[in-house]
Formats: sequence, C-alpha cells, structure tokens
Amino acid sequence: MNDAFIAAADHALRTLSGGLRAGRPIPGPQAASPGSPAGMPELSATEKALSGALMRVNHVGEICAQALYQGQALAATDRVMQQRFQAAARDETDHLAWTQQRLDELGSRASLLNPLWYAGSFAMGWLAGRAGDAISLGFVVETERQVEQHLDEHLDRLPAADQRSRAIVHQMKADEVRHANDALQAGATPLPAPVRWGMRALAKVMTTTAHHI
Repeated sequence: MNDAFIAAADHALRTLSGGLRAGRPIPGPQAASPGSPAGMPELSATEKALSGALMRVNHVGEICAQALYQGQALAATDRVMQQRFQAAARDETDHLAWTQQRLDELGSRASLLNPLWYAGSFAMGWLAGRAGDAISLGFVVETERQVEQHLDEHLDRLPAADQRSRAIVHQMKADEVRHANDALQAGATPLPAPVRWGMRALAKVMTTTAHHI
C-alpha cells in the first residue's frame, strides 16, 4: 500500500507539473511551417481569448479526471478494477497534454487553482472507490455523462475558425462516451439523485471559476 501511495503522489506531481505526455497525436490541423500556407487559420484576439478560457476549463477537467481515476484505482481492492481505472486515466493523459498544448498555442494559461482541483477530485475518487466497485463505476458513468454535456456546450461556443480546439474537444467527447459505456458494461449502478445533483453543482463551481482563474 505504501508503494501505491508513493506512485499516486508521483503521478499527482507529474500531472500538476505538466510532466505527462500524450500517447496519441494531437487532433486537428497542424501549425503551419515557415513559408507554408497550410495550417491553422488565424484567430482574432477575441476568438483567442474565448478559446483560451474554454480550453482552460477543459484542462481543469482533465486534471480532475486524472485525480478521480487515481483515487479510484488506489481505493479499489480488485486488480481488474485497478487496471480499468488506470487504462481510462491513460486516455485522459492524452486529453490533458492536448489541452495544455492548445493553451500554449493560444497564448493562454492553465488554472491557478489546479492543485486544489486535483486534491478535491482525488478525495472524491477515493471515496467512490471505497463505496464498492458498482458505485465506483456508477460514479464514472455519471461523471462522463456530465463531461459529455459540458463538451457539447463548448462545441457550441468555440469559434468556428478554431478547428484545432474543436477537433480536440470532439475526440475528448468520443473517449468520454466510451469510458461511460465501458463502465456500464462492467456493472455500474446508478447513483442516487442527490449525489448526481451534488456532482453537477460542484462541476458548475469548478467550470465557472476555471473560466477566469
């Protein structure tokens, strides 16, 4: 167990420091090379500011996803469940790296409150894991369904010209849908309505705050 806690602490540090790397190429058009007309279309200052704010929120969501899955994996007693959460976290690692890269391209920054988001999400994931496999999987389903709705809202708001950010969000959404379906097939049980409402309220606080800070 001590080794597991050390590994979890190491993962937290790498997540918050930007030390995690994507295993898949970033979606969307690539930046133009010098002298080449190909690449991403130029965005106005207003469009960059909006995209930056939305991608910062998405980056926070991926910080939270890393923490949730790490907390659930640490609390799980079944090796298969641990591997399931760790596999999902690897997809989320791609999302984290993609959103960080896009923030850099847009000249924006990550949330200043990322350590707080990580700590709170890790605690929630650990508690869900301690509640049992079916509840923990139900937590995954509800989380991913809420993220899916949130990403749909961002697709409605992102500038049409921001093809890179839109491609990233589209791929993130596809992965989140798959995670939810996998959890359902693995035996997830629906969460009680008050728990779902509480999760939505907390998510609203997070996304609203991360849009600015």
